[in-house]
Amino acid sequence: MQFTPKTLSFLRALKRHNEREWFRERKDQYEQHVRAPMIAVIEQLARDLPSFAPELVADARRSLYRIYRDTRFSEDKSPLKTHVAAVFPPRDGEKHRSAGLYFEVAPGWVWAGGGLYAPPTADLYRVREHIATHLTQFRAIVEAPAFRRQCGALKGERLTRVPRGFPSDHPAAEFLTFKQYLAWREFPGDFAVSPRFYRGLLDVFRAAAPLVRYLNTALKGAQ
Repeated sequence: MQFTPKTLSFLRALKRHNEREWFRERKDQYEQHVRAPMIAVIEQLARDLPSFAPELVADARRSLYRIYRDTRFSEDKSPLKTHVAAVFPPRDGEKHRSAGLYFEVAPGWVWAGGGLYAPPTADLYRVREHIATHLTQFRAIVEAPAFRRQCGALKGERLTRVPRGFPSDHPAAEFLTFKQYLAWREFPGDFAVSPRFYRGLLDVFRAAAPLVRYLNTALKGAQ
């Protein structure tokens, strides 16, 4: 279960020719070498996720991101993404407000992981409050050997000090400064064409899934 060298060569060419007309003339190549293998991975994840993250959805209609960029509020008007990506949110949560698993394939990297990327202020406070009152459980997740082995330390943008509403010497202070709660691993781009790709993806997802579940538990009632 992997991509092919033609996947990466198409994405490299797309980076050089990021134009709608160029893409339109080669749409069949995109469908065959990029979109089709991505859907195959999503379909396999639909069979494998229930064994360790049954609350998450793997469905091409909901998981697969469009190749077209939304340029309305961006200075970069390039019409197309130069990577392919998919997200796996909870069945009962909003796709971009809930925590979820995610991976993307680009010519230069394969990114795999999960967590909470850009929570609204109220949701972020709810997560911090949950960590403050359920610190032992949170620490067990982010300090688990499998988590450390696959994802390293908890990642994400941070404040320089403990946020308002929590004492500066709170036992959870080191985690309350996070503005994002992410667990991820980056591989070289050619990992996508390796026979080890799918197993490696599953290993990262298994390690990150407990964090995703914890964050969504914290968010319940905020949505």
